[in-house]
Amino acid sequence: MSSEKTNQSWGGRFSEPVDAFVARFTASVDFDKRLYRHDILGSQAHARMLTQAGVLSEAERDAIVAGLDEIRGEIEAGTFEWRVDLEDVHMNIEARLTERLGVVGKKLHTGRSRNDQVATDIRLWLRDEIDAILVELNRLQAGLLQLAETEADTIMPGFTHLQTAQPVTFGHHLLAWFEMLSRDHERLVDCRKRVNRMPLGSAALAGTTYPIQRQVTCELLGFEAIGGNSLDGVSDRDFAIEFCAAASLAMMHLSRCSEELVLWTSAQFQFIDLPDRFCTGSSIMPQKKNPDVPELVRGKTGRVFGALTGLLTLMKGQPLAYNKDNQEDKEPLFDAADTLRDSLRAFADMVPAIKPRREIMREAARRGFSTATDLADYLVRKGLPFRDCHEIVGHAVKYGVDSGKDLAEMSLDELRRFSDQIEQDVFAVLTLEGSVNARDHIGGTAPAQVRAAVQRGRTLLAQR
Repeated sequence: MSSEKTNQSWGGRFSEPVDAFVARFTASVDFDKRLYRHDILGSQAHARMLTQAGVLSEAERDAIVAGLDEIRGEIEAGTFEWRVDLEDVHMNIEARLTERLGVVGKKLHTGRSRNDQVATDIRLWLRDEIDAILVELNRLQAGLLQLAETEADTIMPGFTHLQTAQPVTFGHHLLAWFEMLSRDHERLVDCRKRVNRMPLGSAALAGTTYPIQRQVTCELLGFEAIGGNSLDGVSDRDFAIEFCAAASLAMMHLSRCSEELVLWTSAQFQFIDLPDRFCTGSSIMPQKKNPDVPELVRGKTGRVFGALTGLLTLMKGQPLAYNKDNQEDKEPLFDAADTLRDSLRAFADMVPAIKPRREIMREAARRGFSTATDLADYLVRKGLPFRDCHEIVGHAVKYGVDSGKDLAEMSLDELRRFSDQIEQDVFAVLTLEGSVNARDHIGGTAPAQVRAAVQRGRTLLAQR
């Protein structure tokens, strides 16, 4: 047998060490070491359970728990030596524990496998990440409510096909973003329920012959449920895929918001101004003020979409149970969570600082015949069929295009050329304020409804 040392966790079967390149190629410690806190937490709970099951003595348990606390301190102080030859975070920590405690350290792995250990670690880590993401999401939504309330009366054009459609209020538009994010919150909360199921105790794939008490470990780690099948417990990554799907939807929403911010800050729109701290300049064009934060969030959306696609592809061909392929689950999951949390943080910092240019918004709403539907509705109330009203207003708009006049700028005589049902009271519905105030129902753009929606939103946030 070769005198060179093989990995202490499985080297007994092998007659020569792993090739140096293969060791680097197959190691995951460079990226999975970020799981150290959750790995230690899971190991301490496992040790406590083994004591209750009579597998470890209380003295052994205390030594293991204290030793793991000290190792966590070494890691956080930056004095811990991470070794590639030990492959992953689990064996690095266990090797250090054995180095400190001797035989007692070797007993920690009784009744478990790295397969259920890593599945537990990832779930513990992702549970905490979801909680942190929800904090940023709530902060962003609170900022949206604040700005929407302030801008409840600010009129801007609403668009379809990026063409002026009808006037809306800026507050109403911001509340559309709020609704999108509310669905993201629901999805993440629901996803967390399936993340919070414990695989520990599944061991390698078939369970263990030791008298483990999985309910004890479940309670110690704060899981809501215990995985019901050991094969599924070690090989399931649905929870990671589901999170990336929820994260992809959230990033898609942030990307849509980013696109609007980019448009609104452009010289062609000039609807809003972003503070300098969220923008950068050009190295060659001194006049430039680039909306880099929303642009970058828009771009980072692709990273999260890629993580989702990568995990789906990773899992689609795997037979039960655990396979080495699953080492590739961590980097895309880590990146998706980091990207979503950072993007939400950037938006939560930026949104309350948005400064609308109200007069420019109003002027843009005034152009483009945005009250054409209001004129049609006015004629309907006079007793005409809507389709006839639609045609009448279409002729009026054509006249406005040719003459360079908006509907509200036409005289009563000009408007009556298209229908003798039009009277002086028409001008009340052709104003921008008249248009938005007329949509006074739940979900409508009327300022009163915007303020009511803000209060509902605040109640929702308070109940979370």
